[in-house]
Amino acid sequence: MTKLIAALRKVFSVSSLRCLPPLLAVVSTATFPQAALAEIKHYLYTSEGAFSQTQKLLDNPQISGVQILYNWRMLEPEKGRYDFSAIERDLAVAEKSDKAFFLQLQDRFFWEGARYVPDYLLEDPVYAGGLARQVDDSEAKDPKPEGWVAIQWNEAVRGRFQALLSALAENFDGRIEGLNLPESSVNIDGRKDKTGFTCDAYFNATLENMAFARNAFQKSQVVQYVNFWPCEWENSEGYMQHSFETAAELGIGLGGPDIVPNRKAQMKNAYPFFHEYQDKLPVIAMAIQEPTLKYVNPETGKTFTRSEFIEFASGYLGVDIIFWSASAPWLQ
Repeated sequence: MTKLIAALRKVFSVSSLRCLPPLLAVVSTATFPQAALAEIKHYLYTSEGAFSQTQKLLDNPQISGVQILYNWRMLEPEKGRYDFSAIERDLAVAEKSDKAFFLQLQDRFFWEGARYVPDYLLEDPVYAGGLARQVDDSEAKDPKPEGWVAIQWNEAVRGRFQALLSALAENFDGRIEGLNLPESSVNIDGRKDKTGFTCDAYFNATLENMAFARNAFQKSQVVQYVNFWPCEWENSEGYMQHSFETAAELGIGLGGPDIVPNRKAQMKNAYPFFHEYQDKLPVIAMAIQEPTLKYVNPETGKTFTRSEFIEFASGYLGVDIIFWSASAPWLQ
């Protein structure tokens, strides 16, 4: 209901809609005003390597901008030496098309061969290996490797990440629409970990980084992806609530890597907080990536349609921006 009021304020430019709640209580997302749905901005989501093949999609008048993913290694090939040439090249393309630009900085990777952090993090003992292995099930007897994540809970690693954030802000603050920090969900096998991982340390490091980014970027938006926290379910440790409270207090946008209407796991974790905090956050920016497009609506037996994604994003989550995979059917 809160989102409905907020959206109608945008549509009708009414400063106070106190008379509406009884009426809105019977309004569902299925009948949500199309004008309100149009308030969402649609961006293309892609990676730096794939942008050259998908940049023609920026010609679509329904696309307001692009979100491009860059990994840490490519931006800092050597300690303290930054290479932002790919960002400059891609930003020039977006500017030529008169489209906004979101930069997603990636420090975690979801397949075994991806170790995309600078070599010095992997080699210098002060960084404790630089990366921790992610697994598909940390509770299994022999969990399957699933990728890697930079050990932000290590102060030395976190310091280098924040140095990169400072360099990015120096070059791009105010030139880009926003900076996007990656999802909060990680899965570490604590029985084999030798990096000093704890859930509290990881949580505190993530909040420190997002606060640092907000301070560094004074003009561009900062968006932290929050979907799940390790060691927590249904806000059992208070991580989810505290992350939303902190973001609202500091003026940090939040989002997530997937919009899946009423999906049970998300409804037990981040989704209710987006619903609750939608009018307290400067921006909510969420993605519909390749795996998301394959989810099936249990009511229809078919994959979710564009309108179903949008209705849930607007009517319940309070989304302002959707980052769409280039493979989304409506973009083809």
